[in-house]
Amino acid sequence: MNLQDAQNKIQAAGVFYSRSKDASGRGRAQILDRNWLVVSQSPGPGVAIGEGDAVLSVVKYGEPNSCR
Repeated sequence: MNLQDAQNKIQAAGVFYSRSKDASGRGRAQILDRNWLVVSQSPGPGVAIGEGDAVLSVVKYGEPNSCR
């Protein structure tokens, strides 16, 4: 799912602050959230989170990644 949709889901669960990081390791900022694909998250699915606990690792659409 794209970064914006993932953030929307987190907010719908009552957590309004999440973080994202460039999974390529290049440290790029995520300006247009819909242009980024979430490839992993921490903590994993089903784990209760608070403000700032969710970290979404992302790559730009079209870049190589482990998600198929």
